[in-house]
Amino acid sequence: MKATWKISRGLLLAAAAVLLAPAALAQTEPPKPAQIVINDSGGDMQNAMRKAFYSEFEKRYGIKVVNTSPVDLGKLQAMVKSNNVEWTVTEIGGPDAIRAEQSGLLEPLDLKIIDLKQFPAHVQDRKYVFPKGVYSTVMGYRTDIFKEGARPKTWADFWNAEKFPGPRTMQNAPQDNLEFALIADGVPMDKVYPIDVERAFKKLDQIKKHVAVWWTTGAQSAQVLIDKEAVLGTAWNGRYYGAIKNGAPIVIEWNQGSMKESAFGIPKGAKDAYWGQKFLALAAEAPAQGAYANIIGYPGLNLQADKYTDAAMIPYLPTAPQNFPSQFWTNLAWWNENGKAMEERWQRWMLQK
Repeated sequence: MKATWKISRGLLLAAAAVLLAPAALAQTEPPKPAQIVINDSGGDMQNAMRKAFYSEFEKRYGIKVVNTSPVDLGKLQAMVKSNNVEWTVTEIGGPDAIRAEQSGLLEPLDLKIIDLKQFPAHVQDRKYVFPKGVYSTVMGYRTDIFKEGARPKTWADFWNAEKFPGPRTMQNAPQDNLEFALIADGVPMDKVYPIDVERAFKKLDQIKKHVAVWWTTGAQSAQVLIDKEAVLGTAWNGRYYGAIKNGAPIVIEWNQGSMKESAFGIPKGAKDAYWGQKFLALAAEAPAQGAYANIIGYPGLNLQADKYTDAAMIPYLPTAPQNFPSQFWTNLAWWNENGKAMEERWQRWMLQK
């Protein structure tokens, strides 16, 4: 009887442990806040993320997502240094992501929560920067101005104001513009880096007088073409796609486009960082990434996302088989090392007549 009691007692204790396990696990999950704050680019991108990511997060967890914008590395630095972090998650792009990581401004990604196994191998072990997706800076133009058979196809064409007349629009920033200037001057895409800065600015001198608007926001880049303030310009591909979807007579030229990753990060010291990790886990899922691409034209890096992407949408993605080979990757390491000097040089150049 004693032996039987020992066995029975052991079984009872094991059963109790199993029954209590979910409760114990549940206790390790932090309480749900009423809301989290996600800082993003605003405009069409925010609307797309609202539909694809934010609404699903609210439905799944019962936590409201509040948005702020724009993306601002300086503000992120100030928040972290003052220990007064307002954002749970922030969008962050280009060399700013590298700077933020190196400066200790981001919480580490919890890869037990965020599943990157379906992502390309080179991003599966990311420690701080979540690989949100891919976008390109591309050329766009009005089809009522440039007819079939007489349309700009290269950055050399963009610089050729005699053959392709009309006001241009470009971003008020050195990144992309220095690369495009070199390509326009005959440098092959795979030889752009390290950037020959003097040569690039000399080439930019030639186009400067033809640029009617130096855009500062993604929304502005497409609106300038819609309003006919310019007939030829540069923009992030999703901004042009949004305009095309709404009926604007604009065409995207993918040739010689500049591809780069977009990203999310959790600010160091963020309130409710656990729920920021849960949000990134949702944003990594293939169905959510497919939904996002269908709305805005920016594909995610989950290699299964194309199963959830409308076939009609594929031609508008930088990763489409017909678009990908004709573009180049922005060298973020070069920009991280040289970005500050280039920004100062750019501001001086903009003040020159």
